[in-house]
Amino acid sequence: MQVPRIFQVVVLLTLLAMAGMFGFRIIEGAPWLDCLYMAVITLTTVGFEEVFELSPAGRMFVIVYLVCGLGMFTYSATMLGQWIVSVRMRSALEKRRMNKRINRLDNHSIVCGLGRMGRTICQYLDDHNKPFVIIDTDEELLRENCEFKHNWPYVVGDATDDAVLKAAGIDRALSLTTVLPTDADNVYVILSANMLRDDLLIVARASDEKAVDKIKRAGAARVVSPFSSGAMKMARFLLYPSIEDFLEIADTGGGELELAEVQITESSPYVGKSLQETSLSRSGIMVIGIRRESGERLMPPPGSATIEDGDSLFVFGPSTAVNDMTATINAI
Repeated sequence: MQVPRIFQVVVLLTLLAMAGMFGFRIIEGAPWLDCLYMAVITLTTVGFEEVFELSPAGRMFVIVYLVCGLGMFTYSATMLGQWIVSVRMRSALEKRRMNKRINRLDNHSIVCGLGRMGRTICQYLDDHNKPFVIIDTDEELLRENCEFKHNWPYVVGDATDDAVLKAAGIDRALSLTTVLPTDADNVYVILSANMLRDDLLIVARASDEKAVDKIKRAGAARVVSPFSSGAMKMARFLLYPSIEDFLEIADTGGGELELAEVQITESSPYVGKSLQETSLSRSGIMVIGIRRESGERLMPPPGSATIEDGDSLFVFGPSTAVNDMTATINAI
């Protein structure tokens, strides 16, 4: 039953009570509150004692009022109960469907917190077709932003709770980012995640520079301070405005160019080949850097540089070409 139908039921019950109140007032002339009380106990048939003596006309009114109103009251109460039960059942089915959807995810990201930063992160991941799950305690906020607007998978709960992290599929996740309002909550999430997965990539937000070291010690691989990052970007705008415009192209969701990191695995078709032997340049992809598994960095790499298992390639080029390259490597 839809919400407008519930509104009709409530209006009907109110009108029945008001009709009884006015009827008792006109016939018996009793105080308004006593008349309303008599109307309610008559409709609900609770059997309390009459608050004033009924005249013969009043007794006839009670008979007519019961015959006409009791059926409508019972029907309305039944419909109201059915609506409450259906809402609970629908909520349970939606939760079950969401859990099945999350259980099918693999190598996804977990985003803890759906504030302004959390929504921006989720929108970026969604624009780049990357799987993710959101965790937040505000169910209404999650429903509004995830279920109704974007169809994003989510878990309602405290991200510092191990059970909630497990429900978000932390055992299959590729990374986790925590952007909760306080540094203490972010540190607690990092500690909980590290206890469950010691190989998980964790990126966290810090409210100020003082908290950066503490959050890194807790186990975060990367820590971002919005104020510091924003100040650095403003400084670059002052010094190199054209470069910032160029980088903005790569950061814009749905843009034609993409800046990405591609992890090379043993089964990759690029392993053992030099950059000039691959077809990357012909597809428009520029390899601007290579990070070896040993930590060695080649920036920029020469064309004779050989791609090895475990390398991370930093590539720049058309979005379609970069996505095709990533899909080819992941599919093998």
